[in-house]
Amino acid sequence: MDQVLYVLAIMGCGDDSTQCQQARVEPARYTSIEACQQAMPAALQRNTDVDFPVISVACQRRSARTADARQPGRRGG
Repeated sequence: MDQVLYVLAIMGCGDDSTQCQQARVEPARYTSIEACQQAMPAALQRNTDVDFPVISVACQRRSARTADARQPGRRGG
């Protein structure tokens, strides 16, 4: 069974906070939803350069294998 991890997804949205899409994923991984949520404000401040009118951050649940595959410079399967 894969370990469950959480990643912070930086979301870019339209002016009315709809039609959001994932702009990037922070490289850090968290072992609990609580730890991920505590990191949200700092992640939002680090990612103000995203080219969208509205930026938000969301914790997304991933398996350890999926989280590793999505890291920059890694190939996953």
